[in-house]
This record gives sequence, structure tokens and C-alpha cells, in this order.
Amino acid sequence: MTKEQKNEVIEILKGKFSQYNNFYVTDTESLTVEQVTNLRRACFNKNVEMKVAKNTLIKKALESLDAERYAGVYDALNNVTALMFSENPKDPAVIISDFRKAAKGEKPELKAAFINGDVYSGDNSLVALTKIKTKNELIGEVIGLLQSPAKRVLAALLHHHEKQGAGAEVAE
Repeated sequence: MTKEQKNEVIEILKGKFSQYNNFYVTDTESLTVEQVTNLRRACFNKNVEMKVAKNTLIKKALESLDAERYAGVYDALNNVTALMFSENPKDPAVIISDFRKAAKGEKPELKAAFINGDVYSGDNSLVALTKIKTKNELIGEVIGLLQSPAKRVLAALLHHHEKQGAGAEVAE
């Protein structure tokens, strides 16, 4: 790889790290070509971008953007690294765990995940990451919580009103 090619890869990676708040650092070593193709397809279907790059170039890209912010990720840059970029913080975790179930294997292994500024290290973080609630899920839950007391109050009022009997005036 020439210096120009390396710089080109670094620039592409910098663009991705700037574009996405979430990325996963995975180890895809020992996956067959067919498995990697299937993994790419699973990523594509969920709008997750997968990039395979040399660890040194990934580290250079991260350092040139913000060495401090990404410091927790550097230890994960070893062996074969495939990066997964995603708008949704949990999609890559779901893809990885589904893929592993289907392949009955341990790969791809999660080396680290960078989610909105927080670093999750190690494969044991995978289960927790599949349970992350997205912004929309949280908003939905809050709306649900806000609606439920109102529904109960209305139901109680209607029930009370019905008990009073039709035509009976409700006391002010």
C-alpha cells in the first residue's frame, strides 16, 4: 500500500467517524468469504456500513479527529478489524448476535463499541448493547407513560358517571 493509498483510507475513515456517533470494532478473523458476504448483506439491510481496514490506519484516523475522545477504543485495534457504522446504536449488536446464532460461532467478536461518546469494551458488552434503547423507543415509552394515567383517570370518571345513572346531574 502506497502512502497515498494509506492517506486515502484515513480520509475515508475520518469521514465515517465524523458522520456517525456510533461504531463497533469487531474481529472477523476466521470468517469465510461467504460468511463475510452474508455479514455485509445483513449490515446493508439494516443501513449499517461495514468497513475493513488496517488497525494502524483506523488509529491514525481516530487520533487525527480527536485523540482523547477515542482513546478507549485503541486497545481494541488488533487482529482483523471490521468497523460497523450505524445511526442506530443497537443495530450492529443485533446483527452480530443474530449472525453468531445462525453460524453457531463466536465470530464476529465484539472488541469495542463507541456509542455517543461512551466506549463499551469486550465481547461481554454485546448482550447489553442489543438491549440499548434508541431515542425513538425512549420517546415512545415516555409517551406511553404520559398517556396511561390520563386513560385511567378518564376511565374512572366515565365509570363514576355511569354509576350515577343516566340523567343524574354531576355535582360541581
